[in-house]
Amino acid sequence: MRWALVKVSLAVTAMVVVAFAVPLGLVIREMARDRAFSNAERQAAAVAPALSITTDRDQLERVVASAGADAGLAVHIPASDGAAAVDLGRRRAADGDIATVRKLGRASTSEVSGGSALLQPVALSSGEIAVVEVYVPESEVSNGVATAWAVLAGVGAALVVGSVAVADRLGVRMVRPAQRLVEGAHELGEGKLGARVPEEGPTELRLAAVAFNSMADQVVQLLANERELAADLSHRLRTPLTVLRLNAASLGDGPAAEQTRAAVAQLEREVDTIIRTARDAKPQTAAAGPGAGCDAAEVVRERMAFWSALAEDEGRKWRVAGADRPVRIPVARTDLAAALDALLGNVFRHTPVGTAFAVDLHNGEDAVIVLVSDAGPGIADPEAAMARGRGSGSAGSTGLGLDIVRRLAEETGGDVRIGSSVLGGTEVRIWIQLDGRERPPLRRGHRGSVRRRRPGRQVSPFGNRTRPLP
Repeated sequence: MRWALVKVSLAVTAMVVVAFAVPLGLVIREMARDRAFSNAERQAAAVAPALSITTDRDQLERVVASAGADAGLAVHIPASDGAAAVDLGRRRAADGDIATVRKLGRASTSEVSGGSALLQPVALSSGEIAVVEVYVPESEVSNGVATAWAVLAGVGAALVVGSVAVADRLGVRMVRPAQRLVEGAHELGEGKLGARVPEEGPTELRLAAVAFNSMADQVVQLLANERELAADLSHRLRTPLTVLRLNAASLGDGPAAEQTRAAVAQLEREVDTIIRTARDAKPQTAAAGPGAGCDAAEVVRERMAFWSALAEDEGRKWRVAGADRPVRIPVARTDLAAALDALLGNVFRHTPVGTAFAVDLHNGEDAVIVLVSDAGPGIADPEAAMARGRGSGSAGSTGLGLDIVRRLAEETGGDVRIGSSVLGGTEVRIWIQLDGRERPPLRRGHRGSVRRRRPGRQVSPFGNRTRPLP
């Protein structure tokens, strides 16, 4: 916008300068010409009274000298009554031009070498017509014209430069508020809820800044209300948790009782964490910095140790692969633990008792893959299962667990896929990108859609058997 205003101002000012300067320059040239010939006419008029009285050569020479004229003045008197013709000064005009002026009896100009000649007729006492010739050099005709044109050019250039400077200042005054509005929008989009825009500049941009600040205030208020609502809803879980804790305390001793009490204690800690996070949460949109993240192998071993006790009670066979050495990923420990608990909880919740499951961890050069597989009945509609809030359609399924897993993977540039496992049931594959670059999309769709490739083959983590890619 700024450069557009400058270009428009430059074009308009240049056209105005040309429209006025060119005619004015031509007028100045004509004025200089008129001034030169007016001086020539005055010189001729100074000689005319003497010619009407006498034609004596000596007297006329004194008159010409007293007129102050230089060598450019000449007098041509024709012969009459036996008197010879008299020519004073240097003749420049052609004889034919002089004869024409005598015949017509009016002043005329003729082009001569180096300039022009003014031919002024004067009536003598004898009735003959004498001609006074005044030489007007070209330098006198153009005297002062070049200077005047230079002044006009300087004034035009000053006008152009001044208009460009004014347009540039006006452009800055218009563009700067727009740039601040753009910067504020970027900051708000990055999660900086304190971003506001100064309400200044032209009326339209000032109104836009007012609207933006009002929108930002509403966003902050809505997020605060949402956090308070999440905290209140989580706080309502304290009462049933207290009942569960009291009931678990009365179960006595034994592995089942200890597991129940441990689960209730963990649930209480999770609820407390949710309440604190909801009340103190600040937008966290920046990627994890160097050194951030966790050891995925350690988290997998820890969560499998927790779920293995319940698996033994239900007679489920399980296995872990790839967790025997450290695997660093740019994901917070609590987030990965929550994602694993969500997937393993789905296995226990939606598969029959005794169904086997497995967790495999694959460490690549640019990504880490976590596979959670089971031997259950599988998921009939993976796309519906990935859609937040829809779930699989069975009782107790909300769809939030898979959404937690998906958001964890997408924050690193990875994704989540659901397919068939080699155990015969469902396999959920979490692709965690290590270099922070987003993988090329296989097929664009909404956030909850399952991304597919062409059917291919891959090595199964359970052996040398192969299976189609989901």
